Amino acid sequence: MSTDNSDRKRSASPRGADNETKKGRLERFVAEQQLLSSQSIPTPHTPHVIQTQRLPDSLRKKILVTGGAGFVGSHLVDLLMSQGHEVVVLDNFFTGRKANVEHWLHHPNFSLVRHDVTQPILLEIDQIYHLACPASPPHYQYNPVKTIKTSTMGTINMLGLAKRVKARILLASTSEIYGDPTVHPQPESYWGNVNTIGPRACYDEGKRVAETMMYAYKNQNGVSVRIARIFNTFGPRMHPNDGRVVSNFIIQSLQNKDITIYGSGAQTRSFQYVDDLVKGLHALMNGDYDLPVNLGNPDEYSIKDFATKIRDMTQSKSEIIFLPKVADDPSQREPDISTARRELNWEPRVSVEEGLRKTIEYFRGEVDAAGEIVPTGPDASKPKGAA
Repeated sequence: MSTDNSDRKRSASPRGADNETKKGRLERFVAEQQLLSSQSIPTPHTPHVIQTQRLPDSLRKKILVTGGAGFVGSHLVDLLMSQGHEVVVLDNFFTGRKANVEHWLHHPNFSLVRHDVTQPILLEIDQIYHLACPASPPHYQYNPVKTIKTSTMGTINMLGLAKRVKARILLASTSEIYGDPTVHPQPESYWGNVNTIGPRACYDEGKRVAETMMYAYKNQNGVSVRIARIFNTFGPRMHPNDGRVVSNFIIQSLQNKDITIYGSGAQTRSFQYVDDLVKGLHALMNGDYDLPVNLGNPDEYSIKDFATKIRDMTQSKSEIIFLPKVADDPSQREPDISTARRELNWEPRVSVEEGLRKTIEYFRGEVDAAGEIVPTGPDASKPKGAA
């Protein structure tokens, strides 16, 4: 009898151990899922971990970000996700990159939809950040008709969606609506000096009519609208073939190649770090002010001085060379941000030098990974390696 009991105990022991193993695996699985739903996962593009809050249903918003896999859009997604909201990214990946948002792909609050805003889409959301549109001259000039369609048809589709679901919509407009300004610095009241048939018109005029449509929907249909006029922005996740001065100058300097300036270099620009812009967009969306607002850094540089600063910061051996001026290139650009200070309590906090250090480090990794990057010139060009 005792022998039979011993046999039963021995035979039961493996099953008990197996049950314990299953229980341990289940507990580990639950713990891992809880961890994954509380933070981002480190990736080569975003190695640091971003924690996410847990919001009650009454406070958690469903937010659509068009162009959310792009440079600015992906940083905005980081902010919204960290606050605990549900975020849907819509992107056709013309200039957006999946790598910019892959650290969120596992998270239950995040959705990525490959879609072109020129086609309608039906979603249930509370807010729309409408950022979809190539912003680099070589990229938007590559297909000017598509650029116009993105700003017009894309904005109409997003406004129609906002009207249907009663969502607030923010348009990422641009300082380019001021054209080659005759007023300096540029306040929101300035109407601009734009060549309607020039090479930049597909973007400039597209954004101008998008602004018009925003207020038409507001006045006729009661849609809640916000407009941000964004000035030059830089930071990590800029497209390596962006073709604009920050990315080009850094890439050329890191590779000790000639730094190319188109024109005399006396033309001026104002540069803001992307984290500042994202905070400004968020403040505008969630504030009460519904007229256009400039978001930029009044810290103005000549292009030549800016190239010299980047060369010095990278300790590069590059030579600065001057090539013919690009058509319709604005001679000066600086935002008047008194409206943002007054209405949003917003102004840039990150210095150009601090922002450049972070951006240089990011591009150093991009160059190391690619082996060599050939910067995009001033001519119309399709983005390379965008997906």
